Amino acid sequence: MKAAENKRAITVGIFVLIGIVILVTGIMVLGGQQKRFVKSIRVNAIFDNVGGLQAGANVWFSGVKIGTVRRIQFYGNSQVEVTMNIEESSQQYIRKDALAALSTDGLIGNKIVEIVGGSMKAGTVEDGDILHAKAALNTDEIMATLQQNNNNLLRVTSDAKKILDEVLKGKGMAGAVLRDSTMANRFKNTMANLQIASSGAAQATKSLSQVSNSLNQYAGKLNTKGTLASDLVSDTVIFHDLRMSSAKLRQVSGTAAEATENVKRASDKLNSSDNAIGILLNDQAVNKNLKNTIQNLESSSYKLDENLEALQHNFLLRGFFRRRAKEQAKQKEAAATAATITPDTSVRK
Repeated sequence: MKAAENKRAITVGIFVLIGIVILVTGIMVLGGQQKRFVKSIRVNAIFDNVGGLQAGANVWFSGVKIGTVRRIQFYGNSQVEVTMNIEESSQQYIRKDALAALSTDGLIGNKIVEIVGGSMKAGTVEDGDILHAKAALNTDEIMATLQQNNNNLLRVTSDAKKILDEVLKGKGMAGAVLRDSTMANRFKNTMANLQIASSGAAQATKSLSQVSNSLNQYAGKLNTKGTLASDLVSDTVIFHDLRMSSAKLRQVSGTAAEATENVKRASDKLNSSDNAIGILLNDQAVNKNLKNTIQNLESSSYKLDENLEALQHNFLLRGFFRRRAKEQAKQKEAAATAATITPDTSVRK
């Protein structure tokens, strides 16, 4: 009897111990999830509508859980103040200008608070700070927007169905193209012409590209130092010389034009009969008289030679001509003697 009671007491003690262990484990697990045993700071955020957010909801920052919602209470006239417990280890990453936004844990899940944004210029958040709330779409608003989009889609679908029915009945341009073979052929011809025009445009574009490449090559030659084109563009001395040469060419051209004008005037005077040369060139009677005069002079000269020869044979003047012939002979001998002496003198030197 006594042994049975001891056994029963041991069994009850074991079950009680197991229950205490389970209770302590549950408390530790729940406390760990609720961040009950972690040092934290309190940060507040004021929302116009929390959309079903409850105390104990998680607080996330950059996808990491950093705290929980401690308390939700009304603030002012119609706003809601949310008090959050934030881990001290995460305090250094949250800035005073960060925003608190309502979100959901998954597509359809519990409401959570998500802290986003913040600049490095602002200081880190401290215990008791109030974060600005970021407006979020309400589920009802989202559903209303989806309903409106569905209505618009239904209206567009109905209009598309009406247009397709009219096209199938042969109404409009598209219907005529689908139902009328003549219109279809014309459309095919138009497309063929457009294809030809497109080919022509492509060839023109290719030609323009070749011209552009040629211009680029020409510009490259102009920029190549040492070439004539580059010197003409960049060397001021050569440009000055070309300018001077051009001026001289214009001056020479003017002089040549003036000379041509003078020659033309001289030619006009030669063709006119108001001067001696023009008369000699153009008047046949004067030319004939001049020829006769020259012939008479030749005849007179011949007769004069005959008369002189006759005078040489005249006994009165024969001595004079003989003395003159002897003097001319002496002069020729003296010249010949001087010519023969000059070489000998050079040899002696």
